[in-house]
Parts: sequence; C-alpha cells; structure tokens
Amino acid sequence: MTKNALEQLDVDSLGNYLENRVAGFSKLRSAEKFAGGQSNPTFLLKADSGQYVLRRKPPGDLLASAHAVDREFRVLKALADTPVPVASALHLCADDGIIGSMFYVMDFVEGRVFWDSALPEVEQADRASYYHDLVRVLAAMHDVDVDAVGLGDYGKPGNYYERQIGRWAKQYRAAETANIPAMEQLLQWLPANIPADDGQVSLIHGDYCLANVMYHPVQPVIAAVLDWELSTLGHPFADLAYCCMRLRLPPESDVRGLGDLDRGGLGIPDEEEIIRQYCSLRGIDGIEDWNFYLAFSFFRLASICQGIVKRALDGNASSKTAIEVGRMTGPLAKMAVDLID
Repeated sequence: MTKNALEQLDVDSLGNYLENRVAGFSKLRSAEKFAGGQSNPTFLLKADSGQYVLRRKPPGDLLASAHAVDREFRVLKALADTPVPVASALHLCADDGIIGSMFYVMDFVEGRVFWDSALPEVEQADRASYYHDLVRVLAAMHDVDVDAVGLGDYGKPGNYYERQIGRWAKQYRAAETANIPAMEQLLQWLPANIPADDGQVSLIHGDYCLANVMYHPVQPVIAAVLDWELSTLGHPFADLAYCCMRLRLPPESDVRGLGDLDRGGLGIPDEEEIIRQYCSLRGIDGIEDWNFYLAFSFFRLASICQGIVKRALDGNASSKTAIEVGRMTGPLAKMAVDLID
C-alpha cells in the first residue's frame, strides 16, 4: 500500500466527479487529510463552493464488516431532523474506482474537537458544562424513535451483548498477533455473565466520547456527533459505559483519559454524576450490573486496538500512531479483568 493511497486524493478527478453529483459543488481546490483518527481516513475538501468533509474506507483488504462508511452515511441522513446534531450528508459513492474505495461527502461543520479528556483548553469553571452536554446528546440519541427515522432495521433485535461479544471475539481472533491472558479470561467471562435482557433497544453510536463530538466554536454545546462507523441498534448502556470507560483510561495513553487525576479539581463531573444525569434525562431509576457494561467496553476497545495494530502491520492503518495504539490491547483487557475479579 503506497502512502499516496492513504494520504492523498486525485483532486482533479474527484472534483469532476463531485461537480456532477453534489448540488452546487464547484471547483475542488484541495483535499487534505485530517490528523489523528485510526479508522476511516477523513479529508477536508476546499472548493470554490465552500468546505466539505470526505470519509473513505481505507484501501486494501479489511476485516469483515469494518469501516462501514455506507452505514455512517445512512445514519447521518436519518438523524437530519432529530435533536441529535449531525453534519448534513451530501453524497455516498459505492464505486471503488473513483478514489480506490467507498466514500461519502458531508458538510463541513465549524467547531472544536477536544482530544484530551481533561479539557485543558477550557476554563476550569466551564468544563462541567461540556460534559453535561455530552451526556445530554447521548440521552437524546438513545431516545430517538428509530422506526420513525427509518432505522428500524439498522440492527438485529435482541441478544445485543451476546452478538457483540461474539463479533468482537471473532474480530480479535482475526487480528490476533500474540496470546494475551487477560483477553482470554474476558472471552470466557463475558458471555457467561450477560445481564438479563431488559428490552431496551436504541440507536447507539458505538464510539461515543469527547473526541468524537464537535463543539460550537465558543459555546459548550455540541454542534455535530462524528464517526458513526460502529453505530447500530443495541442496548443504550453500552454507549454510556463506553463513554465513562474512556474517562478511566490513564492520562498518558494515546486516548487520554482521566484515570488517577483529581476530577473534582479539574471541574469535571465524576462517573456517578454522569450516570445520575443520564438516568434523569431518560427517566431511569438506576443501572444494575454496571461493572459488566464497563468490562464489555474495555474488551471491545481492546479488540478494536488489536485490529488497528493488525492493519498497521498489513500497511493499511490510517494513523501513523497505529502501532502505539495497538499496544493498548493488553492493558485495556487487564483493566476489564480488574473490574470482574
């Protein structure tokens, strides 16, 4: 795989294609890949008609069901008139011959993305507001009437955790490069300890966290939820636990969390406050089996990280830090095991 295939696009041919398919699109001038991110390469398109964003599947051989940009496009279209803020989806191209893989184009949304969970760019007194809006939008997403927006068939009904554990176990095995005892323990424990099905089914993001939302340029209000690749219909507590799990990660990791930091001193809500706010917004009394949901989230992220390192070894990774991210697989699995031992 050449660097050009991952980092660059043919501006002239892409521009000609989009002028014939996106209303008002005129004269593509540049296509620059955004830094960061591990999954679907994302580019800023600058044209005479304005700025746009293009997300593509990575070129090359990929794990089955991964990098589903067509699903991203579908969910963006479905959420256009809901309380969940998203960029406007403009065009999906399923023809690999245009740029080498499937892609879609959406509007460019002006705003800020925060990669550090401690929010060092924000005044201490304002940080809680950013987290409160993160929870507000998550609750709104889980309250979307999926049938009304045309997503009633966006995922399989029932047995969500059973199916997810099976899926990520399969993905992990397909990308496995070494034996990790903690992962082996999780592969045994998780399917044997799934909570009883409570009937909840929601649209879930699958990777909901601070780094995957864009805030208004100056206000603590989310302007767009990003990176819908892993979205599906499933159990809403998976999203909430994943969001809280990300805050437990060590601050020195590639995905910077708040583990061992003074969250109160930082002005950031603790996990209990986040859960209380979420439950209040959704009219829920509380959450049982919380450690299962957290352990599942650590296991799932560990499987994702293993997939990233496999893509890096195969030459298909989007980010230059892919190998470093892949090294998180073992520590993430150990954090999950610590919750269940």
